[in-house]
Amino acid sequence: MQKYQQLVEFVKSLEADAVKFYEKGQAAAGTRLRKGLSELKKMAQDIRNEVQEVKAQRKAPKE
Repeated sequence: MQKYQQLVEFVKSLEADAVKFYEKGQAAAGTRLRKGLSELKKMAQDIRNEVQEVKAQRKAPKE
């Protein structure tokens, strides 16, 4: 759950650059936003992999 909370906080941190890019037209903010979204994708993939592992562990026969 900790990784998910980090993901949520990270999305919130991108908001300022999104506003600067879309509402104020700052090109540099768009670059930062794209970089942040790329990192977001990596974080989301890590969470997806962790969820798969937990599901597999729960499904595995217990000895």
